[in-house]
Amino acid sequence: MKYKRILLKLSGESLMGPKSFGIEPEMLSLYARQIKGIHDAGVEVAVVIGGGNIFRGINAVQGGFDRVQGDYMGMLATVMNGMALQSALENLQVHTRLQTAIEMKEIGEPFIRRRAVRHLEKRRVVIFGAGTGNPYFTTDTAASLRAIEIEADVILKGTRVDGIYSSDPEKDPTATKYDRISFDEVIQKGLNVMDLTAFTLCKENNLPIIVFNANQEGNLFRLVQGETLGTLVSA
Repeated sequence: MKYKRILLKLSGESLMGPKSFGIEPEMLSLYARQIKGIHDAGVEVAVVIGGGNIFRGINAVQGGFDRVQGDYMGMLATVMNGMALQSALENLQVHTRLQTAIEMKEIGEPFIRRRAVRHLEKRRVVIFGAGTGNPYFTTDTAASLRAIEIEADVILKGTRVDGIYSSDPEKDPTATKYDRISFDEVIQKGLNVMDLTAFTLCKENNLPIIVFNANQEGNLFRLVQGETLGTLVSA
């Protein structure tokens, strides 16, 4: 395998499938099978999932919520998604640990870096919930931060499209796909890969990002084997 330890970033919306809200069991099963596949092949796997299928803190302001309160509600949504993925993985006999940035000991362990690394070394999939535990930070930033802390080899960002394009390929049929692009080019071209805080963390710590289509079964396994898929963002 090309990568020994990876952090997989999934959006909450990816769990909805064709629904407009909540969790589609088929999508949850799809991701669990793919994670099991690379785990069984010897890859150490950590996961961060967003919460947008349940609640988005940044949208809460429009509904009259305080932004900080809304962000904490969004963090709780990521924990719910983490619990769902944990259950799906354990149904496949994959040992997991859910660690949360906000303490909720009945549900998961508090995030402790050394403990997370030890779980990975012991062949457990570690799911990080509740973002960074702070308002105003996205789950992209949480994914970048946790990946750096556990010394992951790469962030694999699963999306609905097969990489980074010059514009939205779902809206613009003339959009051009990039197979490989540098951190600086992404900033210069104003491409929407991650929010700027998350992206800057990766750039400053020389942590590569691969954006790929996670809805195509087998893509995750092909990626960790070293096959060229999606778009690689690196120095």
